[in-house]
Amino acid sequence: MNPERKTLLIQIGLFLTTIITTALAGAEWMFGRSFLDSSADMGWPQFLRGFEFCIPFLGFLTVHEFGHFFAARSRKVKVTLPYYIPLWLGFITSIGTAGAFIKIKEKITSRVDYFDIGVAGPLAGFVVAMFTLWFGFTHLPLIDYIYEIHPEYAQYGYEYGKYAYGDEVSTLAIRLGDSVIFNFMQDTFANPELLPHPNETTHYPLIFAGYLGLFFTALNLLPIGQLDGGHILFSLIGGKNFNVVSPILFTCLVTYAGLGFFTYEEFQLVRGDESADQYMFYFKFLAYGYFMYLCFSRIFETPQKNLILALSIIALQLGLSCILPSFVGYSGFLAFSFLLGRVLGVYHPPVTNESPLNLTRTIIGWLSLLIFIGCFSLQPLG
Repeated sequence: MNPERKTLLIQIGLFLTTIITTALAGAEWMFGRSFLDSSADMGWPQFLRGFEFCIPFLGFLTVHEFGHFFAARSRKVKVTLPYYIPLWLGFITSIGTAGAFIKIKEKITSRVDYFDIGVAGPLAGFVVAMFTLWFGFTHLPLIDYIYEIHPEYAQYGYEYGKYAYGDEVSTLAIRLGDSVIFNFMQDTFANPELLPHPNETTHYPLIFAGYLGLFFTALNLLPIGQLDGGHILFSLIGGKNFNVVSPILFTCLVTYAGLGFFTYEEFQLVRGDESADQYMFYFKFLAYGYFMYLCFSRIFETPQKNLILALSIIALQLGLSCILPSFVGYSGFLAFSFLLGRVLGVYHPPVTNESPLNLTRTIIGWLSLLIFIGCFSLQPLG
């Protein structure tokens, strides 16, 4: 078979599979039940409802990736069609996909090319996410919608949130985090009487899909390494400056992500305890230390310097946990930090054409970084 035809069939197969897995995941979020639970009454009708999440969320992903694709083609850079990554396990919560990506098939040689290709995807996807949120907030269903999912709430009426959630249940519920743009869209366009309780927002597929669009836009616009935001900042300030700023921003991200993962108070509690729990605690701490070393293993050229940096960040985290015990980071960013630090790298490859951006691109570039700030949430899912 022709290699190009084989690649196209793989891409189509991945896309179709991702449609199915995203619809499955969407239905599970909407109804709060798993398809693998035989007692959950999840079948074909629920699967079809899952497309209410699948279509806007995959629409966001697709527009994002084709933003990159068409920008690359316009700059005469060879690029593949998107590869979608289906991911649905059923027994744990997922969104049905691990994202999508395109492959650049040749070396990019100028800051302008990096900028145009890097900025096109996030901006295009951001427009879709904003439209999805606008439509979701302006077309909120009546309260009967939540009663279909939780019939037990009907007895409480519009104020079900005051009665349905004790402390134990609240800690188990998944809430969408705050961001400047999400809060603006909600406050501007939503009917307050129809807004769901924060613990129930994930049952609303358009709002959930739009929120995830903002979240993934923020992740892609992180001005670190070879993320889209990294390409943008690199193009704005040049390689020499970027390779100073990027590792600093990465260090801030890792520091925040692991803040509160281990605390000074925990060390005080296990001191003098000779039980197996003490040794398990220290084993976990050593594993965490090695994980942090891996995150920083490509910052400096020597392992010793990277180890010193990792230990310094752990010491800083413990110190901050002692001074500000209530301020904790978001451990979900740790996996992303590992991907950046160990796999993708925090530095940017050089280019042969260092010509700076024109005024229009410069304005768009800084605006895109403002969009990152507006979309970013310190606690995306809590």
